[in-house]
Amino acid sequence: MPRSSTSISARPMLLEVRNLSVGYGGAPAIVDIELDVEVGEIVSVIGPNGAGKSTLINAIAGILRAEKGSLRVGGVDLTGIAAHRVCRHGVALVPEGRRLFVGMTVEENLEIGCYRPEARKVKDESLMRVYDLFPVLRERRGQIAGTLSGGQQQMVAVGRALMAGPRLLLLDEPSLGLAPSIVAELFRALRIIHAEGVAMLLVEQNVAQALDIADRAYVLEEGRIVATGLPDELLAQSRIREVYLGL
Repeated sequence: MPRSSTSISARPMLLEVRNLSVGYGGAPAIVDIELDVEVGEIVSVIGPNGAGKSTLINAIAGILRAEKGSLRVGGVDLTGIAAHRVCRHGVALVPEGRRLFVGMTVEENLEIGCYRPEARKVKDESLMRVYDLFPVLRERRGQIAGTLSGGQQQMVAVGRALMAGPRLLLLDEPSLGLAPSIVAELFRALRIIHAEGVAMLLVEQNVAQALDIADRAYVLEEGRIVATGLPDELLAQSRIREVYLGL
């Protein structure tokens, strides 16, 4: 039976964002955001440039401090805590622009992701998991990361986040600047990661890809959530189809 956006889910809540507001120098970037991600769910956030998507995901990751509101992961209040402490609760970020250590090797970049004691214990197993997911990285494990193609660097960024053993993966514009064939390969990998039980919050300008992979989605405009629902429900709205898909 198709899932309804109004149905009661049997899955427990993993991420709860309530009345979240973040600003820059007194100018609001996101205002009173309400957002949820259930255990094992993929949720996409779509919206135009400047809508506040990256601000939202960086606030959830602990990189930006909220002016008001709350963030809970697995029922634990993480409001206002530092990013490395957010990671300890099973949250990992794939940042926009990848942010690799470009003078270090592929494997050295990956190993940075398992700095948590729990992750270090299973480092070798996690490395094999990443290499199975992205075989080209196994071939280039000793190569300097800055010499990789953009798509391969994005694979390293995703792999680094997986090395932390997250239960919630935050992805900020993972397809940005990549060729369509690489985007398809990347989203294939994300589906595999999801099938292994990792929940995801995906911020993405590639609306077709974002809605295709999502269980649910939010539309963010000018710092506010203006629509939410199942992908098919959002695609049925003429404004969404016109503004975001050009249909």
